[in-house]
Amino acid sequence: MIAGMTETAYHDGTGPTTEEAAAPSPRERRIAAWRNAPRVLARLGFLAPLKERLRLLESAGDVHDLDETSDIYGNGVVEALERRVAELLGTEAAAFFPTGTMAQQVALRCWAGRTGDPAVALHPMSHPEVYERNAFSQVSGLRPVHFANEPRLPTAEEVRDFAEPFGALMLELPLRDAGFVLPTWDELTEVVEAARERDAVVHFDGARLWECTEHFGKSLEEIAGLADSVYVSFYKSLDAFGGAALAGPASLIEEARTWRHRYGGAVFQQFPTALSALIGLDRELPRLPEYVRHARVVAAALREGLEAGGLPWFRVHPEVPHTHDFQVWLPYGTEVVAETAIRAGEETGTMLFANHWDPKGPGLTATEVYVRAAALEWTAGDVREAATDFARRLTGARPSPRRPD
Repeated sequence: MIAGMTETAYHDGTGPTTEEAAAPSPRERRIAAWRNAPRVLARLGFLAPLKERLRLLESAGDVHDLDETSDIYGNGVVEALERRVAELLGTEAAAFFPTGTMAQQVALRCWAGRTGDPAVALHPMSHPEVYERNAFSQVSGLRPVHFANEPRLPTAEEVRDFAEPFGALMLELPLRDAGFVLPTWDELTEVVEAARERDAVVHFDGARLWECTEHFGKSLEEIAGLADSVYVSFYKSLDAFGGAALAGPASLIEEARTWRHRYGGAVFQQFPTALSALIGLDRELPRLPEYVRHARVVAAALREGLEAGGLPWFRVHPEVPHTHDFQVWLPYGTEVVAETAIRAGEETGTMLFANHWDPKGPGLTATEVYVRAAALEWTAGDVREAATDFARRLTGARPSPRRPD
């Protein structure tokens, strides 16, 4: 394996050599190291072998009557899941969708029909703008308008003073690409009130809403109650096979079901995904506050360990995580950091950084750290030890860089 080889494909047209083609890619090595490591911070289900994923359904009988006829186009167990979500979020109704991309497009085009305004105000780092290939404008006829490009949610003043009209305000809670950040409860309520003053509806992109209760000190029902509609994901926090739900007023959800069909989301049978979501609500949802609290312990110990290991500069962001996920920034090239993380996992059996690393500028790279059930076995001392070892490996991989300006 060539040290420092990236996880991207070849771009010079030559292709890999026979020796390189036979060798595992950095991504394959990283996943293999993560699977084989006795100690990791998170066991992400979607990266597990198929036979292991299928074991999730062994407990399906605990969450639903398996003698019931399987679902057809959204009845049965899918309806049971929809009722459960509406109950948890305190909304009149909820509708299951195969993807969050579809759920949010449907929600916002329904609101556009009611407000008469296709403009959707959202942060430029929001999921639809970064990961969905301009689906709002290309598929749904919506017009995204952006707040300032700072890595945080908009303020009430920014919403109130925005230069052009908009029919809907979309808030991603938490804002993932900014570091899984959240506003305070007072800030959130003020932003919602500012949107209402402009006669705009408020939609929450709550893909990770489930883990926001600890930060806000509020129930899911209280958080969702601020918005006119809410989307939630079943796999990002709950470890389900996939799927999403749109929750809100009954009239909106009824119209959303029609658009779901038009968008191709009326899938014939979805019982494996629906059952996995019910299992996630039963098994993972009650544990999320514990993960968030432990993420704060992990983040603090990481800082101590990276400093003890001699790194001249680094950033754990947020310093106190708002959810059970956060970012780590390092002043090194992506290839060097990725290779160091993989080798540490392969050689020690402890995988501190199991996710990929993304370049953020010249000589600057970042990764996301996820804290789940597996992390509860780590003490602060365990994290410090692993972080110190990683930092020493990294500083030995290349001369220490200067601190970024």
